[in-house]
Amino acid sequence: MKKVILLVTSAVVLFSCNKLAEGEYIITGNVKGMKTGLVYLEKQGPMGMGFMAIDTVKIEDGKFEIKGKASEPEIHFIHVDKVNGKLPLVLEGGEIEIEFDKDSLVKSKISGTYNNEEFNKFNEESEKIQKKLKSKIVDFQQRNKLAIENAQKSNDTVAMNKLRAEYDLIQKDITDYTFGYPKTHPKSFISVLILQMMANNPKFTPKEIETIYNAFDESLKKTKPGKAIKENLDALKKKPTANQPSNLIK
Repeated sequence: MKKVILLVTSAVVLFSCNKLAEGEYIITGNVKGMKTGLVYLEKQGPMGMGFMAIDTVKIEDGKFEIKGKASEPEIHFIHVDKVNGKLPLVLEGGEIEIEFDKDSLVKSKISGTYNNEEFNKFNEESEKIQKKLKSKIVDFQQRNKLAIENAQKSNDTVAMNKLRAEYDLIQKDITDYTFGYPKTHPKSFISVLILQMMANNPKFTPKEIETIYNAFDESLKKTKPGKAIKENLDALKKKPTANQPSNLIK
């Protein structure tokens, strides 16, 4: 009986230790092939210029832990000292787990919270599609190398547009997947980031952007990119001209 009580008590203590307040996060990581070193949690600087470290922790026996609080989901990056490249993640409240592969960042895995699980799935599917397109892209580049160089030198916009149209057709699978993602994932933070990109693409009208935005979960609409999209949609509606610009993002 005492053993049972002890087990229950231990479980309650463990649960209490792992319980996080709203917005709090714990990032636990394992760096493959590295026992010691430094890990930086970074974000992009103002106007997208450079990166700023918001936290720095030590790697001990290949593991690291970062704690903090996030007011809303936002893209951040994990950078390991002396390793080329940065690993993007969605910084948000919850327990985030990272398997960091210093020799191949694309093999690194992020899990634990909803948006990071979705980000991981999005990247995996995108990578599968890109692998299928790789040979077609290489073939296009080899066949049109001289034509591209000549068009650029002579500023031949007709030739460049023709080449771009052919390339866009090759990339159709990945663009269809990317631009279709927000329509099927109304709760994923990645969706609102993609919608920002779509809003700057003349192929999409303000009405199309608004339709996708309106279908979003309220949690996405409350984020900084979500508010920016709404503000610009509202601004477009106030303009008296019939021909509205497609650029919705400030």
